[in-house]
Amino acid sequence: MYRFLLTPRWLALHVVVLLVIPAFVFLGRWQFGRFEERSANSERVTANIQAAPVPLERLAAPGRPVREDDRFRKVTVAGTYDPSHALLVRRRPQEGRPGYYVLTPLVTGRGTAVIVNRGWVKAGATADTPPEVPPPPAGQVTVTGRLRPGETEESSGIRERSGLPPGQVLLIDIGRIGKGLPYTLVGGYVELTGQQPRPAAAPAPVPAPDVGAGGGLNLAYGVQWWLFIGIAIGGWILLIRREVAERRAASEGSEGAEASEAEEAESAPR
Repeated sequence: MYRFLLTPRWLALHVVVLLVIPAFVFLGRWQFGRFEERSANSERVTANIQAAPVPLERLAAPGRPVREDDRFRKVTVAGTYDPSHALLVRRRPQEGRPGYYVLTPLVTGRGTAVIVNRGWVKAGATADTPPEVPPPPAGQVTVTGRLRPGETEESSGIRERSGLPPGQVLLIDIGRIGKGLPYTLVGGYVELTGQQPRPAAAPAPVPAPDVGAGGGLNLAYGVQWWLFIGIAIGGWILLIRREVAERRAASEGSEGAEASEAEEAESAPR
């Protein structure tokens, strides 16, 4: 009855099922791994945002990149702004509107400084129109903000290019920005959330990062892939059972027809 399972058509189906099952297992495990990774990242970023601010020098120094575990950690730093070396970061939309980030070095003394992202300003009327940028406050200020690692083409997916208007960049690349400055920049930059004294006018604050559902979609996709394993096996068994039922019905029908013919032959006059 089950010899049909060894026919070429059924052997091909067996191979497909046996290939599909480990593929779905791999995809499910990959999604579960992404879920764990994103959940851990979400928890770490949330904890850093909610933690009390610490002095910048505890987490960042010249020539030392910001650690992954310190991303978005709140820090405080005091110094004076250097508007002569301010920069605008192009192509930074906010709330669906095109605009720029405003970067200004904050000189902390002892020949060091940190780049402060003071916030966002909307783009000008045309691509060639410079935006209106509120000046930084003069004198000593104390800045509070989120510590961020410097951007690179690899980490951001943005490609820096030449030919931009003076004072504009596409990346917050600390190494490149620091070239030619009269002081040394610490690794990473500070995304401003508050400062004392408060200026009369300032760029719009950069929103806190959206940590999302912490990989909840990846968990759902992982469960979905593993459910597909059950569907594949169940469908495979169902096809086999249906084929067996059809063959059994055909066999019983054939036997019934033969028995009927035999009865007719016996009852026929001789």
